[in-house]
Amino acid sequence: MIPIAKPLIGQEEMDAVMNVMKTGTIAEGPKTKEFEDAFKAYVGTDHAIAVNSGTAALHVALLAKGIGKGDEVITTPFTFIATANSVLFTGAKPVFADIEAETFNIDVEQIRKKITKNTKAIIPVDLYGHPADMKAIMDIAEDKNIAVIEDACQAHGACIDGKKAGSFDIGCFSFYPTKNMTTSEGGMITLNDAAVAEKARMFKSHGSKVRYYHEMLGFNLRMTDISAAIGIEQLKKVERFNEARIRNSMLLSEKLKDIPGLVTPTVKQNCRHVFHQYTLRVTDEAKIDRDALMAELNHQCIGNSIYYPLPIHQQPSFKGIVNGDRYPVSERMAKQVISLPVHPSVTADEIQFMADNIRVVLT
Repeated sequence: MIPIAKPLIGQEEMDAVMNVMKTGTIAEGPKTKEFEDAFKAYVGTDHAIAVNSGTAALHVALLAKGIGKGDEVITTPFTFIATANSVLFTGAKPVFADIEAETFNIDVEQIRKKITKNTKAIIPVDLYGHPADMKAIMDIAEDKNIAVIEDACQAHGACIDGKKAGSFDIGCFSFYPTKNMTTSEGGMITLNDAAVAEKARMFKSHGSKVRYYHEMLGFNLRMTDISAAIGIEQLKKVERFNEARIRNSMLLSEKLKDIPGLVTPTVKQNCRHVFHQYTLRVTDEAKIDRDALMAELNHQCIGNSIYYPLPIHQQPSFKGIVNGDRYPVSERMAKQVISLPVHPSVTADEIQFMADNIRVVLT
């Protein structure tokens, strides 16, 4: 089987974990601070706050910006459910705006249509590793005095004109094992606003700045030094990982070009797509549908997956929240998308094998 994802953990990460274990400081401590400092330098922000998941990063960022009951937050229905759940956790209402088919990211014109007097934030998602149209979104946000919390959980190292994902306003990252870099579980908030950063640090640590003195209601969402030690070593490698993903993706796209009904990933001008997922579309013009292609790939032991088979507005847990609203582009993409492995462990021979099998099935 060519797996759809494969975390690359080397001797460096193993040694780093053992060194932390030997110190006895295995909860949040100096290694977490070291990881925060390294990650903020990588992204290009003044602050980075480590937490225990990407979901926690989104939740804490919203709370630190004062988002709560009665507020609306515009986001995409075509993403992992944590993006919208983080809004619900604050008591605010997620308001969905449909996506553009080209990049699968939120459509800026749809954002404009969804803004009301209750809109307090926008959460664009850099889906699959392609940055959302952050410049246009920031223009809207600045004009309307709305916060932007960029869900960059799949976009470590993605850029627009050299500016990294997570550096436009507030950025949120995940370090789940399938991501471009991992800490096993973990997340990070990146930003420049010192006051918001201080609130975020309090929310993730029982509402406390000084141990045992609690100024507000908070949570225990801290990262451990064990996870941070892994993250420090992974951060040293993430650019090499990203370049391998980009190289594999470009090679696979070249080998899959001109197949009727198959749409390979788009990379917009001046954007760096880091291909957390390499996602194809199998359109109605294809010889067979997406699910039939998946069956053939499974038969050939080629890993594949659908991200995401059911948009958030159609999820049972969101019944009664979205009032039957429809998002036709998201719904169409959910029926067409299929992701293939391009992680750094995938070889050129495996890419050729994947392309050959897809071409045989679809032509």
